[in-house]
Amino acid sequence: MKNIGFLSFGHWTPSPHSRTQSAQDALLQSIDLAVAAEELGADGAYYRVHHFARQLASPFPLLAAIGARTSRIEIGTGVIDMRYENPLHFAEDAGAADLISGGRLQLGISRGSPEQVIDGWRHFGHRPAEGESDADMARRHTEAALQVLTGEGFAEPNPRPMFPNPPGLLRPEPHSPGLRERLWWGAGSDATARWAARQGMNLMSSTLKDDETGEPFHVQQRRQIEAFRHEWEGHDHGFTPRVSVSRSIVALTSDQDRAYFLGQREAQDQVGMLDERTRAIFGRSYIGEPEELVQELARDEAVAAADTLLITVPNQLGVDYNAHLMESILTAVAPPLGWR
Repeated sequence: MKNIGFLSFGHWTPSPHSRTQSAQDALLQSIDLAVAAEELGADGAYYRVHHFARQLASPFPLLAAIGARTSRIEIGTGVIDMRYENPLHFAEDAGAADLISGGRLQLGISRGSPEQVIDGWRHFGHRPAEGESDADMARRHTEAALQVLTGEGFAEPNPRPMFPNPPGLLRPEPHSPGLRERLWWGAGSDATARWAARQGMNLMSSTLKDDETGEPFHVQQRRQIEAFRHEWEGHDHGFTPRVSVSRSIVALTSDQDRAYFLGQREAQDQVGMLDERTRAIFGRSYIGEPEELVQELARDEAVAAADTLLITVPNQLGVDYNAHLMESILTAVAPPLGWR
């Protein structure tokens, strides 16, 4: 059995070919797709966060709205770039959205990916400390947010407050108990997966990672999962961690599916430079008839090792079509694999 959800990048463009023409379309359709996914029996609705782009950028209003419209499905991000985040505002906003949803948030965070603008986090008022890189700053912000989310007080109360205070040191409010255990780190390497384990975060691994061994993507990702779990065993975090992987999967069950995707099969992984120093490997897409997908996915070692599978969706094709794609996987692919 696996938790199966979707991951949307929330793209929008005023192209006549797009059914998501504006930012308002992207936001409202994101809510509607989560509602539809819950009705289909999917387990999670996850969203990418990209600043300075025609994509979803401000996650907490969206997550809170989805929480108010749904009752069961997990609601998450994949991922929030912590270079841009004030840890205390992050904790307040996350706490409020989690309480609205009844404790269903699963927040994927990370050090971020290549950006639309140069050093975009500077425009948000953040700068690395002396001797820090921007990645170090993201991890510092993360560690501070994790500490705040424990709910322990740390701020000295005003002796003449506007409103009565509870006794002791104060914390940002609202606090949502349990949210601290529902943070996931988007790891791009084995080393950052081990760091996530030391911090007591769940592991979120995407469709790309650093090419560290030259092996097929799914094998390297499975090794990353093993490194994470091995490191976790050396610490007492008090809960069992979860691991998610993302995949592009399209089951061809209609003529419309074949018209859209039949010519987009990628049977091989792709290798390229993520930046000037980082060689990355990108996992293949799975596109085919359901029977083909069952055979191919059964050989994916990382999918087998993970407890949660996030399926990337082409959100600009509209809510109804994306719901159809999810239903095809849940009904025609997942059961033969034992995921349902």
